Amino acid sequence: MPLATTRRAGLVDQVIEQLKGAIAGGEWPVGHRIPTESVLATTLGVGRNTVREAVRALAHGGLLEVRQGNGTYVRATSEVSGALRRLCGTELREVLQVRRSLEMEGARLAATAHTPEELAELGALLDERERAQRENSLEDFVRADAGFHLKVVQCGHNTLLTELYRGLTEVVAASVATTSHDHLDERTEIGHHGLLAAIADRDPDRAAAEAGGFLDQLLLREESGSPRPSR
Repeated sequence: MPLATTRRAGLVDQVIEQLKGAIAGGEWPVGHRIPTESVLATTLGVGRNTVREAVRALAHGGLLEVRQGNGTYVRATSEVSGALRRLCGTELREVLQVRRSLEMEGARLAATAHTPEELAELGALLDERERAQRENSLEDFVRADAGFHLKVVQCGHNTLLTELYRGLTEVVAASVATTSHDHLDERTEIGHHGLLAAIADRDPDRAAAEAGGFLDQLLLREESGSPRPSR
């Protein structure tokens, strides 16, 4: 979304909303350095102090990270994801626990609410995931795997749960990468065909058990320090 000159009332709030829009809309992806304070002030037609306040607020919310002498970078695409990054940091176990709660309920709902078209999309994402694993392509694997889990939640047609889970996109992807980055081609013992089959059979209890089961295995591996399995 292109930035526009702000109105005079509530300037800081307006700047915050415009910056958030640029982040959420993908104009500034995670890891991207945003324009300098002076450039933003000129583009938005506000003073540098206004921009500074807005950036400070977004940094406090976890969306931006100010690196002294190196600029300001996008850290997350939503306040929820930003908050989890601050709270969890590298605590993979906590991220997996949160995922377990949300994904079990998402799978339960998906089993009864999915459409045939959505089931086909889930199958296609699993195919992409397996192809990436065969080719030992971590980036493609993470994208397909995280996309599969988001799609499962979307299949439940619960708007609030979907938006909450969507806000965790970065930490979900990070947890996938963390549990998969070593010897991706060797880690085949944890898959998602059981979950897909349970959803296809419209069996909510089995779907929830499948969704929780592989995350339980990941948690056990993490707590025991054993080699991390592919998901």
